[in-house]
This record gives sequence, structure tokens and C-alpha cells, in this order.
Amino acid sequence: MNWFNWLKNELESRGHEVFVPTFPTTQGQSLENWLKVFEPLKSKVDSDTIFIGHSLGPAFILNILERLNVKVRASILVAGFLGLLGHEEFDKLNGPFSDREFDFEKIKNNCENFYVINSKDDPYVPLSKGVELAEKLGVDLIKLDNSGHINSEFGFDKFEFILKYIDILEQN
Repeated sequence: MNWFNWLKNELESRGHEVFVPTFPTTQGQSLENWLKVFEPLKSKVDSDTIFIGHSLGPAFILNILERLNVKVRASILVAGFLGLLGHEEFDKLNGPFSDREFDFEKIKNNCENFYVINSKDDPYVPLSKGVELAEKLGVDLIKLDNSGHINSEFGFDKFEFILKYIDILEQN
């Protein structure tokens, strides 16, 4: 289950309220279905909210930020991308989330801080996709060495590096 539950437990131990929604993948995966899963959580989003997403999650977060009428504290986007990845199977599923024109002005107005983290050797998401995402958001890309897709397949059952950015946000 990657590092999501580990991070949830870590943040809850610090006193944060954390939600890790279960989105349909492959079977039933669509932007519409993911938005339905998110809908009950929408009322909890406020100026202290920190969104954290991995892989397709960052594109989904951009879709949420475009639809919100509240400015959140931060979005931490891990192994994220815009557009298509050049893998027919992935692009068919991910395209509706990521392959469109986003209103980056609105997205940036709805989020105080962005952290974009990608791996230099991700076999699924080329580093250039992380560069593009960071540029569109007006932030520097945080590049990790030897981290693959930053998931359990590459040894990431924990992701302690991400806590550095949580610590920064907690101090401000």
C-alpha cells in the first residue's frame, strides 16, 4: 500500500486529522468517480488543508483546486505529471485527469504552497513531466536520486523525506 498509511499514522500521531480516500483504480477509474469519492470530504477543506498526492494523485489535486472556492495551505505533489506519458494503457486511464488545459491561475490562487517531488529515474513518469508541472506552478522541482516511482515497488513503504515539508508547514 505504498507509504500512504505510514504517512497517515505519522501525521495523526502529530495531532493532524488525516483522510486517505480509496479511489477506484483501473476498474471504474474516472475523474467523475474520483470526484464522487472526494465529495463527502469537500466540506472539511479549509485554509489548514494540505493535499498530498502520488502519481495520478497530483493531477487529481489540480482538478480539485480548480473547483474549490477556498485557499488551502499546501499541496505536496509526488511523482506527478501533466499530459500523457506515452504508455497507451496508462494514458487511456489517466488522460481525462491530466491531459487538458488547466486554469493554473485559479489553481495557484487556491493553494498557498506547492511542493513538487519527482525522481530522476522514475520508469513511469519522466523527469521532464515533473519539470513541466513545477514550472506551471511557479516552483522549483525537488528531484530525488535512485527513487524510481517513489512507491513500494521501489522500497518506499515509508517516505520520511516528505516529513521535511510537513515540518516546514507546521512551523509557519
